[in-house]
Amino acid sequence: MQHSPLGPTGLQVSQVALGTAPLGSGLFGDCDEQQAERVVHEALDLGITLVDTSPYYGDAEERLGRALRGGRRDRVVLATKAGRYGGDDFDFSASRIRSSLQRSLDLLQTDHVDVFQLHDVEFVPLEQIREVAVPALLALREEGLVRAVGVTGYPVETICALVEEFDLDVVLTYAHATLLDDSLQTRVLPVAEANGTAVMNAAAVSLGLLTPNGGSMAADHPATPVIREAAAAVVALCEREGVDVARLANQYSIQCSGAATTVIGTRKPANVRAAVEAASEPVDEDLLAAVLALRPPADQRTWPAGGWKG
Repeated sequence: MQHSPLGPTGLQVSQVALGTAPLGSGLFGDCDEQQAERVVHEALDLGITLVDTSPYYGDAEERLGRALRGGRRDRVVLATKAGRYGGDDFDFSASRIRSSLQRSLDLLQTDHVDVFQLHDVEFVPLEQIREVAVPALLALREEGLVRAVGVTGYPVETICALVEEFDLDVVLTYAHATLLDDSLQTRVLPVAEANGTAVMNAAAVSLGLLTPNGGSMAADHPATPVIREAAAAVVALCEREGVDVARLANQYSIQCSGAATTVIGTRKPANVRAAVEAASEPVDEDLLAAVLALRPPADQRTWPAGGWKG
């Protein structure tokens, strides 16, 4: 497992990070605590050093805190978030951001988090993020309560605007370094690098579109018809070639994104191992070229801002 600096933060992170959204009970179906603990321990044993969580992920923080006992907390860069607490429950006030951090520290059984980000900033007016939430975040960093701060979200324009305006250490955006979309490489990274901001990548399989069952994704998936058609063509091509489309999607997203780390969320230890293998497994360049040729036109590779509420 390769490790690299998380921008100028001084933190070293693994090429693959563990996302804990599937490890909380309820958000993505049932996951018992023993299963969640096995996933966390497998990730650490494989050399993953960044673990990403959020209050939005049900009881994932609490479960993660228990899974990291016994000295494991010192082995990870721990990232959590504030601002989103449910499907339509957002509170980016300064007081809630501060109290959210304290609750996360209690649940995670730690005295600090390494990375603290505002979660899904596109769901509230950007003025609120600019005038209230980001200043509150920067104050926490100034006080030494968190080491690195940033924002997460889907819309490229929003992420880039905040990077240019504020002294953010890191941003996390998702589904923009996939077999369907290269907006992270072409639009986010240049702005981030110019401003000394690290980038975390996520959603290699484009919220499920780039899986063998991608065509059956729920109707509330935000992808446009053009993106869905391109995804279906990619899945069909990989099926004809006898290749697991999700594995190819992980290979591309992890190896080609240019981000410091790619977050993989799963509740299965086998999927953690597969992601780690995808980080170093040689890519079939001919197949990849054929797949990338099926991408939507450059100006149609992203879906409407606001993310997926499903």
